[in-house]
Amino acid sequence: MSVLEAILLGIIQGLTEFLPVSSSGHLEIASVIFGVQGEENLAFATVVHGGTVLSTIVVFWKYLGRLISGFFRFRPSPEMLFCVNLLVSALPVLFVGMLFKDQIESLFTGNLLLVGCMLLVTALLLAFSQKAKPRTRPMTIKDAFIVGIAQALAVLPGLSRSGSTISTGLLLGVKRDEVASFSFLMALIPIIGANLLELFGGGFGTAASAIGTAPLLIGFLVSFVIGTLACKLMIRLVKRGNLIWFAVYCAVVGLTAVGFSLFA
Repeated sequence: MSVLEAILLGIIQGLTEFLPVSSSGHLEIASVIFGVQGEENLAFATVVHGGTVLSTIVVFWKYLGRLISGFFRFRPSPEMLFCVNLLVSALPVLFVGMLFKDQIESLFTGNLLLVGCMLLVTALLLAFSQKAKPRTRPMTIKDAFIVGIAQALAVLPGLSRSGSTISTGLLLGVKRDEVASFSFLMALIPIIGANLLELFGGGFGTAASAIGTAPLLIGFLVSFVIGTLACKLMIRLVKRGNLIWFAVYCAVVGLTAVGFSLFA
């Protein structure tokens, strides 16, 4: 992998992790274009996901501090409920990851037909969420579990994690500012867990050596910087309720990927 390819892939990951257009789908499309497949693809994805995890922590640093402080007071509070909801939301993706890890990894082979179809599903979810009536009720534990199921389904490349979880939360009637923060913070547990498994799974070192230290480091830094900017932008967009153009974008890219896979 060249340094230029690492920069471009880092930009793609940083933008698409938070914007509701599927980072995994875009990395799959880019990997096909650049010819990065197999273990190398998974190793690089692990590193750039680490960059966007760090950007999430930086953006929500003060809020995370309040949540952790409130949780360890061990008495009922909005912070305690939010933390409990985060833990509940991680259960579905933990279940899927433990039982279907090998099957999930087998999907990341440049299957543009699957990516395109899932991008079209993302477009539909975003379009439907535009019709959700604005409400102001806080998230319940039941809501958190349902949003967690949406996150678990979003392991499919092309099905946007942020798009699925934000759309599901809005359709459930959760207030916009809470669903945006919850969507980004709920990703920390499964992504950090998946990255640790990949790092210590045995194949990461060999694949990382094949890619090279410089591309990995540059990819990490670029995804962190771009991810920080994209995260802040997405929070503002969700509060304003304007996600329809992301639905249009996903539909166009999805149809293009499907067409390319069928007719190229």
